[in-house]
Amino acid sequence: MTSLPPLVEPGPPLTPEQVTRYSRHLLVPGLGMTAQRRLLRARVAVIGAGGLGSPVLAYLAAAGVGHLTVIDDDDVELTNLQRQVIHRADAVGTPKGASAEAFVRGLNPDVSVTVRHTRIDADNAQELLRGHDVVLDGADNFPTRYAVSDACVALGIPLVWAAVLRFDAQLSTFVPDVEDAVSLRDLFPVPPRAEDVPSCSEAGVLGALVGQVGSIMAAEVVKLVCGFGEPLVGRVLLVDALTQRTREVPLRPVGAVVQPEQREQLRPVVPLPELGAAEVAAMLGAGSPSSAAGGGEVPTRPDVVGSCPTGDGSAGAVPVVLDVREPAEHELGTVPGALLVPVGEVLSWEDLDHHLPPGPVVVYCKAGPRAQRAAAHLVRLGHDEVSVMTGGILAWIEQVDPTLPSY
Repeated sequence: MTSLPPLVEPGPPLTPEQVTRYSRHLLVPGLGMTAQRRLLRARVAVIGAGGLGSPVLAYLAAAGVGHLTVIDDDDVELTNLQRQVIHRADAVGTPKGASAEAFVRGLNPDVSVTVRHTRIDADNAQELLRGHDVVLDGADNFPTRYAVSDACVALGIPLVWAAVLRFDAQLSTFVPDVEDAVSLRDLFPVPPRAEDVPSCSEAGVLGALVGQVGSIMAAEVVKLVCGFGEPLVGRVLLVDALTQRTREVPLRPVGAVVQPEQREQLRPVVPLPELGAAEVAAMLGAGSPSSAAGGGEVPTRPDVVGSCPTGDGSAGAVPVVLDVREPAEHELGTVPGALLVPVGEVLSWEDLDHHLPPGPVVVYCKAGPRAQRAAAHLVRLGHDEVSVMTGGILAWIEQVDPTLPSY
């Protein structure tokens, strides 16, 4: 695909101060005075002021995009600062939208900002996005991504989309009003279940990679608004930060879309019993949560497959506690005596032989989704004494051992 027509008509002539501010843009072939006037008149919505939203907002504000709408219902957390570079340490605990607005206003007074401190979904997406020239999706979950994509298709608004996890990223630009137009549903016809998609909080992310990808997203917006270059339409760009290689995958429209309820019919949910962190501590012989935090008696990690010890309490057999997080997470802190087997390895098991001692098993991860997947797989393999520790290690930290670091 070649260049698309500019999305935005030029605004008023530049002031002398604006000529100076944007002079490095004005010297670039394809930009110039007229293109800069288009940018100053553009209205762009950014979904999420997080890892991707941070570089997007920084570079769009610096480029002189006239109006930015920030849609985010989260607050700044300490764990965000590793990659969300527009937020300061003193903004921890404040709404991300307000922090983003302060950053943008401090960077460029030419840019006006609207903050929507709300979660965008299928019910409000069209209302929130109507009237914008371009939308950038930096969301971290598929329900939001689908809601944004569907609204952009309905409203005829171009969408710049990206996703980043660990060392990998993918991004594309969806423009509704072109021949053979594609959308996010052509890239992901079958909505994955939430527990099948790890988040950055579970799997981690290279902070510098979101800066790289967010900068590409911002460049896509500039090209679309000004009408030059070749946007990522009909192509998915894949980025591997470990090798610093990129490749492209062509994207074509697909036929009928498989609906979520159809997928669930293929993969029924297995109901699983759940235990609170305090209950697990008691079953391990740690007594009350406070004594567990103080280092009470707990079973050690089993080195060989054999019988589990039995406790004296009403809980009966002391369970095997199965930690299905990644090794790096396990090193941050764990339930004492837990057996570490990452969820991917558990899901590769074809039977239960030689994998676990007999007796009850309590599965946990960081917050719950991976444990649910692993436990459901154990049940499908025939294990009849599987439960999930509700809330994962975060609940253990809150209820049993607050000395462990939260992450």
